Amino acid sequence: MNAAHRTASVRRATSESTVELDLDLDGTGRSRIDTSVPFFDHLLTAFAKHSLTDLTVRASGDTHIDAHHTVEDISIVLGQAVREALGDKAGISRYGDALVPLDEALAQAVVDISGRPYLVHTGEPDGFEHHLIGGHFTGSLVRHTFEAISYQAALTVHVRVLGGRDPHHIAEAEYKAFARAFRQAKALDPQVEGIPSTKGAL
Repeated sequence: MNAAHRTASVRRATSESTVELDLDLDGTGRSRIDTSVPFFDHLLTAFAKHSLTDLTVRASGDTHIDAHHTVEDISIVLGQAVREALGDKAGISRYGDALVPLDEALAQAVVDISGRPYLVHTGEPDGFEHHLIGGHFTGSLVRHTFEAISYQAALTVHVRVLGGRDPHHIAEAEYKAFARAFRQAKALDPQVEGIPSTKGAL
C-alpha cells in the first residue's frame, strides 16, 4: 500500500480468464475499463466515477462460452484489490449509505468495511436474473458480482432494489448506490483516531 494514496495492483490468470487491475482509493474517479463484456465495462466505469476510485481493468476470457467466468474473476480481483488498498483501515469512516435513482429505478446500498464478508441483496423484480443486458451480461451476474466483491474485500454490504422496470436502469442504480456508499465508507475521517472499532481491528 502506498503511504500517500491507498493503491493496489492485482493480477489473476486462469484457464478461463486473465485479469489485470489497478486501483487508487484516493483518486478522482478516472477509469480505463476493458473487460471484453461491454455492459460490465459500463457498470465498473460507474463504480469508479461515483466512488471516486481510479480504476484500470484489462481482462479477457472465454466470453464465447459465457460472460460468467470473466465477470466473476474480475469481481474477485476487484475485491482483493480493495482489501489490499484499505490496509489496516485506520482513520476510515467505515460506514456508508446511499439511495440512488436512475429514472424509474431506485436502489439503496449500505456498506460496512467490517472485515466480515456478508451480502444481503433483495428486491430485484421476478425474471431480472434471466434478462440479457447488452446481449452479454445476464441479470443474475449483478448479485454474483456483489457476492464476489463483498467476500474478497471483507465488506458487509446490503443492497435493496426499491423500484424499477428497465433491467439496465436497475443494474446501474444498484452499482451507483454501492459506489456512493463505498465512497462514504472508505473516506478518511479526521475525527477518527486509529481503527474505528471497539475491538481495535477490522
